Amino acid sequence: MANGSKMLDKETLSKSLTKLAYGLHIEYMNIDEAVHKIMVGIPEGVMERELTMYIGESLAALTTQHPDFSILAARIEVAELHGRLAGLKFTDNLSLLVASVPKEGVTGEGEDEEHPRKRQARSSNRNARMKPLISKEFYEMAMKHKDIINEAIDSSRDYHFSYFGWKTLCKSYLLKKDGLVHETPQQLFMRVALAIHGPFDDIDSVIETYNLMSKKFFIHASPTLFNAGTVHQYLSSCFLLGIIDDSIDGIYETLQKSALISKASGGLGIHVSTVRGSGALISGSNGTSNGLVPMLRVFNSTARYVDQGGNKRPGAFCIYLEPWHSDIFDFLQMRKNHGNEEMRARDLFYGLWIPDLFMRRVEENKDWSLFSPDEAPGLSDCYGKEFDELYESYERELVPMKRVKAQKVWREILQSQTETGGPFMLYKDACNQKSNQKNLGTIRSSNLCCEIIEYSSPEETAVCNLASVALPTFVIVSGSKISFDYAKLHSVVKVITKNLDRVIDVCDYPVPEAEKSNKKNRPMAIGVQGFADTLMMLRFPFDSKEAARLNVNVFETIYHAAIEASVELAKKYGHYESFPGSPASQGLLQFDLWGLNKENHNFLYSDWDKLKEQITSGAGLRNSLLVGPMPTASTSQILGFTESFEPMTSMIYTRRVLSGEYTIINKYMVQDFCTLGIWDEKLKNRIILDNGSIQSIEGIPQHLKDLYKTVWELPQKRLVDLSRDRAPFIDQSQSLNLFLKEPTMGKLTSMHFYSWKKGLKTGMYYLRTQAASSAIKFTISEDNTLSGPVNITTKGSFPHLEYCAKYPGVAHDIDANTPSTTTTNTTSPSSPNSPPQDSNVPEDDFKIHDPTPLVCTLLQDPSTCESCSG
Repeated sequence: MANGSKMLDKETLSKSLTKLAYGLHIEYMNIDEAVHKIMVGIPEGVMERELTMYIGESLAALTTQHPDFSILAARIEVAELHGRLAGLKFTDNLSLLVASVPKEGVTGEGEDEEHPRKRQARSSNRNARMKPLISKEFYEMAMKHKDIINEAIDSSRDYHFSYFGWKTLCKSYLLKKDGLVHETPQQLFMRVALAIHGPFDDIDSVIETYNLMSKKFFIHASPTLFNAGTVHQYLSSCFLLGIIDDSIDGIYETLQKSALISKASGGLGIHVSTVRGSGALISGSNGTSNGLVPMLRVFNSTARYVDQGGNKRPGAFCIYLEPWHSDIFDFLQMRKNHGNEEMRARDLFYGLWIPDLFMRRVEENKDWSLFSPDEAPGLSDCYGKEFDELYESYERELVPMKRVKAQKVWREILQSQTETGGPFMLYKDACNQKSNQKNLGTIRSSNLCCEIIEYSSPEETAVCNLASVALPTFVIVSGSKISFDYAKLHSVVKVITKNLDRVIDVCDYPVPEAEKSNKKNRPMAIGVQGFADTLMMLRFPFDSKEAARLNVNVFETIYHAAIEASVELAKKYGHYESFPGSPASQGLLQFDLWGLNKENHNFLYSDWDKLKEQITSGAGLRNSLLVGPMPTASTSQILGFTESFEPMTSMIYTRRVLSGEYTIINKYMVQDFCTLGIWDEKLKNRIILDNGSIQSIEGIPQHLKDLYKTVWELPQKRLVDLSRDRAPFIDQSQSLNLFLKEPTMGKLTSMHFYSWKKGLKTGMYYLRTQAASSAIKFTISEDNTLSGPVNITTKGSFPHLEYCAKYPGVAHDIDANTPSTTTTNTTSPSSPNSPPQDSNVPEDDFKIHDPTPLVCTLLQDPSTCESCSG
């Protein structure tokens, strides 16, 4: 390989960067300064490919000067990849990947050369036979349509990724040959599209799916991107299972299935409420059980050992328990960073599956009885009134393992959430009562990320395939008007529904119980990403009435399109096997289960009754479940948007992920500040000094302060209300994180009870808190930091754009200023980042309403606290 430092001169680099900067805000990017910094820092003797990566990293470091430097950094490396694969069309590249195995000693972009497991893997493959990456069947499909496929790929779209998105692709998604990335992003999108539609010989859908993904309208979930077209085509994201039987055989059979699922890139939700508690009798040996903790430590080791898809993502198991279980107190300690190590399992995630009866007992400060499931069977198999009656009969007839005040359990829950961010909070009765799968039996858990609510049993391992819509792509600026294109959103969601339905049939399954469940019930989950981006593009503050209306309209559109597409698929292929007896078969859709009708809600779509008639009197539905907004952590990184429906946590911050450490900055804010002529190093450092906030900086126009609030500056009640507003159009659930800047027992209690009383299925995914002490900002001083007001020196102004919306034909225009009618309480709390306060404070023996701020036990090193944002 040539010595890169001798091949590069200042003029050549300047011309190259200027050429690649097309379409960027080059007037705000000092290319000459960037070239100077790169030239003076070139390491001696650097090789050509290493030089490209050095230039990319150097440009990425200038992201805080202007976010477009991040795109330019990615373009440098993309251009190098295109040059290396010059002349290789999609099918030509597949020919090379059909037989590919890593070579020893060669690593690719974003790989950790020092990782011992990787060295061992390369060494063990030294003399191995060539193993195919791409399946023979997939290759033959591609060759059958090679001219159409090769012609459809537009390589220029590879130049629209941020550096963060590009490196994420390189680390885990793009296929490698001899340790080097050997696939472009466009080839990845085509691989996914062909894997889904190729087996049906539907080349039109292949091209349609490719174009929509390539243009950033939507993206399939990570396992689909990882494995589409490969020899092990595991495309599913989420799996839900329980302990098969409370026995050695049952526990270890469940463990084996968990390992196989993790190997296949799946995240797991595992319910363990049927496993007997510590001290319970073991009849076969006349001994007593060790309970959940030792068993979960075995699952913890398995999660560490069997990661997802071969070091692409860590193994991830979420363990669900109902709060009546006798081991609940030990369970709540297992992720804490202190205490007896033999009672900890910190690589697992934990969730509570909470019956309403428990919440009522906490509210009323009543007793709560803890049982071992072998002595009080059936509690995990029922919900609602049936659960209440069975539980109370056990209280009367049995001696519980322990009887405590419900508030004592509640306090331990809150303490754990303050220290670890969990356990997650899901409400068992709401999840079951508002599920279209309620005819199958009692649902016993959610998945890893709390958005999938599906039935599972020893015979059926629930599965879900995911995709997310990129909402910012539907914002259109035309002349003096800016609009959100609901009509396009509707059409794209119909494509996604068709795609995910086909994924059910074409993907491989790690265990037969998963295939049985998925093909019987045919669920899916369609989510969103970039909701915060969309609001900023439309100039709607996150806590505005306009944002509330957009929120409802988006999710009604997604649900309507998915239902409509599922009806059309049922007409072609028949309804899903377990459709008879479901709420949908009786004309009850998700919003009916929430009590919405024409009298109390102003629907965007006027043909819901017509769709119901087609379901009940026609072919039915093809899919039992359709909508479930997931976190979109990795895929939103790829497309360069904010995660899911969440606000931004900071206007500028550092993100550490598997592919490296990256600076993320609010690109809309920076562009506005550039327009005003106030963006510079001093303002940037002031925002960093203020922990990513602009609210205390004098001189910034108030409308920009309103638009660019961090999540810490928003009332959490707003987040819950937005979740409640969209919930009637989400037939699974939603990954709802909650954020408290300064948590107290009182705030946490109020927040949880507000979510529960709103009827949410997922009351909380993670609790995020801000670090009690901020990281020391070594690069900031009085000399380089803004101390007074900003000085707007230019006459830059923002163009006035009239907002309008493009609706499908069956929708009618709803006034954008009309707030959602599903939120019952629209008053704001008295201060930001606080939940509503309940004026009727009950007895408080365990200080669960205490207003004293909770102090994390890790004050000396807040960076190790999983709950602290710092």
